[in-house]
Amino acid sequence: MKVGYIRTSTAEQNIARQEILMQQLGVDKVYVDQLSGKNTERPQLQAMLNYVREGDTVIVESISRFARNTKDLLELVEQLTDKHVNFVSKKETIDTDTPSGKFMLTVFGAMAQLERDYILDRQREGIAVAKAAGVYKGRQPIEVDTKAFESVYRAWKAGDITAKKAMQKLALKPNTFYRRVKEFEVGK
Repeated sequence: MKVGYIRTSTAEQNIARQEILMQQLGVDKVYVDQLSGKNTERPQLQAMLNYVREGDTVIVESISRFARNTKDLLELVEQLTDKHVNFVSKKETIDTDTPSGKFMLTVFGAMAQLERDYILDRQREGIAVAKAAGVYKGRQPIEVDTKAFESVYRAWKAGDITAKKAMQKLALKPNTFYRRVKEFEVGK
């Protein structure tokens, strides 16, 4: 069975080009994620990895749609290989069913990692220039009503609500919630 994987970095980006490729290649089933490829914690990627069986072929438009760093790429392909599933990247003409395909996978994976590192370097340089010019102020802190936080905090500490429910009530992500808890407890 041919299984396709499509990814864009955001929901606003168009997946049509990748969908057309999958149709042209006669892909039987397609999984689509529309979020960053910075790690492998993508719901449809994980679903696809769970779905594929021995003899299947996973097809992607390009390596960058599958993984953003060499480590993740090689680990994902190893998971597929362990299940006796072939990996094909059309843009780079990589097919892990061949020795040269396996070699090229490693080379292109390293190049994708290099490009990602260059992007991050340029981003850091741009932020440094913007900070020096007084333009960049950094990420704005999330405002949380102190009384609301204290009320939810007390309910959570008393065991009346779960941490997850507390985070939902305050519209905070886990890192922010626990950082605020720590700040609150230290400030007492």
